[in-house]
Amino acid sequence: MSKTIKIVSACVACAAAIGLGTAAVLLNKDKHDVPTINDIQKTTAATEPVTSGLPENLADIYKYVPSETGMSARAKSLKRLNRDIMGYIKIDGTQVDYPFVLDPGDVPANDPYYGPNAYEYDSYYLEKDLFRQYYDRGTIFADCRNVFGSNEFEHSANLVLYGHSWYDGTMFGSLRKYRAGFDFYNQYPFIKVSSNYRDYDYVIFAYLVTSGSYDATDFRYWNMEDLDTEEEFNFYIDCCKRSWGIDTGIDVKFGDKLLTLSTCYADWDNSRFIVVARRLREGEVAGDLNSVQHTEAFLQAQKEKEEAERAAAEQPQQ
Repeated sequence: MSKTIKIVSACVACAAAIGLGTAAVLLNKDKHDVPTINDIQKTTAATEPVTSGLPENLADIYKYVPSETGMSARAKSLKRLNRDIMGYIKIDGTQVDYPFVLDPGDVPANDPYYGPNAYEYDSYYLEKDLFRQYYDRGTIFADCRNVFGSNEFEHSANLVLYGHSWYDGTMFGSLRKYRAGFDFYNQYPFIKVSSNYRDYDYVIFAYLVTSGSYDATDFRYWNMEDLDTEEEFNFYIDCCKRSWGIDTGIDVKFGDKLLTLSTCYADWDNSRFIVVARRLREGEVAGDLNSVQHTEAFLQAQKEKEEAERAAAEQPQQ
């Protein structure tokens, strides 16, 4: 894959558990590995409830009114808070219900908007809230190279979002529910993502644990937002399937727009948990998994399973 820059987009380190404080957080930037936060020192002292960040009634404050001709009312409101606002993400059954921003890329020191410190790409919002103030939980953010604006033809083939994995479920911490088994996925397979201009619905087709280290894997999902060719696209999908938690059977083809959510899994091996979805096609309905196109192999396997269960039920009891 040709790239004008070779970076590993910022996934985020696992955060401290509920009731644990966080201090002396140091950025560990590596051009080859996923930028992360390490050396998180913990204390057993009780901490005050988190008060920084977003208001609890954020969804009520910024009602989303889609606009076919311009920016939505919610986006206009949020843009007044932060010019980096890129969209909004919500997943039923989880705590994921947040605005997300576009990482500003390299930030020089003493920038009039971003403050006195210098930042490398995909690191600014690791410990910043929407108001660009210190906030250990950070903000959900998109890779600085992603495009998700008013022109759908220019959208990145793969929108990659990063968030901390807090043990109380905030940010992307509640994504771990998908690791519990098929039941949770079957109940909550859809993701709603809004740009600043309109709503989109996605269906999850894979979730998996993978490495966040450049030299430890050939699946460098953090550096694959373009997927310009069918070969690149199929490689991405194949990498998801070879490690996925379950076979969802969702049909995915070149030309589908993808969404990848990335959070930490374990610090000791620098691994990541990612949830990968595709945008719904025409005729597919969010909330109705039966309306979503599945692969022929999956449908055949389901048919054979149902026939076997029916045959077993029809056998006379001994």
